[in-house]
Formats: sequence, structure tokens, C-alpha cells
Amino acid sequence: MADSQRGVTQIANPLDETLHQLRVDGSLYCRSELTSPWGLEMPPMPGSMMFHIVTSGLCWLQIPGHEPVELRQGSLALVPHGQGHTVFSRPDAEVKPLFDMPVEKISDRYEVVRCGGGGELTQVTCGVVLIEHAAADRLVAQLPELLVLNGWDSIGDGWLQSTLQFIAREANEQRLGGETILTHLADILVIQAIRNWLENAPEARQGWLAALRDRHIGQAMLAIHQSPGEAWTVESLARKVGMSRSGFSARFSELVGDSVKSYLTQWRMQVARKRLQQENVAIGQLADDLGYGSEAAFSRAFKRVYGYSPGRTMEQSNLSPST
Repeated sequence: MADSQRGVTQIANPLDETLHQLRVDGSLYCRSELTSPWGLEMPPMPGSMMFHIVTSGLCWLQIPGHEPVELRQGSLALVPHGQGHTVFSRPDAEVKPLFDMPVEKISDRYEVVRCGGGGELTQVTCGVVLIEHAAADRLVAQLPELLVLNGWDSIGDGWLQSTLQFIAREANEQRLGGETILTHLADILVIQAIRNWLENAPEARQGWLAALRDRHIGQAMLAIHQSPGEAWTVESLARKVGMSRSGFSARFSELVGDSVKSYLTQWRMQVARKRLQQENVAIGQLADDLGYGSEAAFSRAFKRVYGYSPGRTMEQSNLSPST
């Protein structure tokens, strides 16, 4: 018998839904063949995530202000906030900017780098990925500066080890369709690294993420995330999740660290900025979609949150405002 016939209502898990929105768009993938001694300086890439998958050999990764982290064959390192960092064969190796390295361009989004002093070989698949949804942006903001998965040392069901082995084989053999396979598998591994952190890190049960896990507040946040243009009020959200207005308001502020009204406005503006960066959307249309009675009211709210106008966001994104 169907759930609807049993009278059962399927309730979405807010954290699952947020993870579902973590769709990544790879802007660049690079296969590096590096012979010791070597060192690469990765430039800051705000708004992006960078990752490194060691398919053979070993290397070290260092984020400024932190000790170097060893990455052995089968390791996946994710730098979620696009922070500049260095990757090197040994601490005394000369480090050179990545963009100064000669590359073999395979396609617009895939290239090969070969450099080093001719010693021991390390092969690394690297990538830069973008996040496409405001919910995912907020999730990524909660992550630490570095996530590391040691896939070939893991004991689970072995899928990570086999995936990394598959990537290593594709990177080495350069078979037909290999670029497409590499990019899709790399995207999956990025999401898995974040999922692993969500499941195991104590910090993933604090603040905004703890609020998403809450039975009532999480459902209210999910409603805002899914329908930011709805005319939500404290009363309507409290009623939706089966709480009193005062109890809901107090618990929301306690867990989220912000009032319902402020969070709703902040979320709408996050959605607006993401769309302005990605789409050639009319500001008036965006105002209407997000529940504002006029373009002027929307623009004022946007400027209060970000300190500049929506039009400036479009200019920064090289998009022309629609009329």
C-alpha cells in the first residue's frame, strides 16, 4: 500500500536536503606528474573549493599558519574555502606558483602539468570546483580549512579505495572518455569528503548544522530554503512545525543564533546574490520571486546585508542587468 494511502506524510531530512544541494561544477582539473624535488604554490581562489587526489607516491600539503600534512597514495585532500596553500615533495623543495608551470592543455577544463627535479615520481589529480546553490554555500562555510580522507587505508566497504584506484588508472592510461570519467568521479569524492565530515566530526553537530538536525527548527529552515519567496512569518513557520509562536521563536534564535526574520532576510539575499552571479536575471523579477513588493524594497534589503547594490553584483559577475 502506498504511503499516501496509509496516511503517512514523508518528511524530508533538512540535512539530507542540504547535502543534496551540494552540486559542484568543476571549472578546472589537472593531472600532475611531479618528480622530486618539487613544490607548487596554489593561489587563493575565493568562492571555490580545491582538492588533491594522490594517485601514486606521496607529498605534503601546507595551509598558512598550520603544520604540513602528509598525503600518501590514496589520500584525498579538500581545501573547502579556496585558501591559498602549497603542495611539495619535501620541506626544503623550491616552491613555484602553479600558473608559472608549463602545461599540456587537453581541453578547456583539463590539463597536464609535468615538472620537478627528476627524482621519485608523485602523481596528483587536482581540481577546482564551484558550488551552485545557496544552501550548499552555507554548508561549505561550516567546514574546516582542510579535510583529508585516506581512502586506501580505510576499512569500510572499500568503495573509496576502488574509486581512487579507478581515478589513478584513468589518469595514467588517458583512455577515450577518460576526462569525463575523471571529472565526475572527482566531484563525487568531494561530496563524499564533506559527507564523511558531517557524519563524524563533533563540530558538525554545532551551530547552524545542529539547527538543521533539530526536529522542528530544521523543518522550518528547510521550508525557508525551499520557498524563500513565501510570505513566511514567525506564526506561519511555528504552525507549520507544530510549535507555539513563543516557543518556536526562542528555540530558533537559540539554535540558529539569529531571529527568524533576520534569518529569512539573510537567506533571501544569499539566494539573490547567487542568482545574480550566475544568471542574467532582471532585478525586478528577482524581487518578485523572493517576496518583495517592489524592486526598491528588495534593493534596500540587499544593500543592508551586503553593503552594495544588486546591480554591482551583476557588474562584478560580468552580467548586464536585464530590463
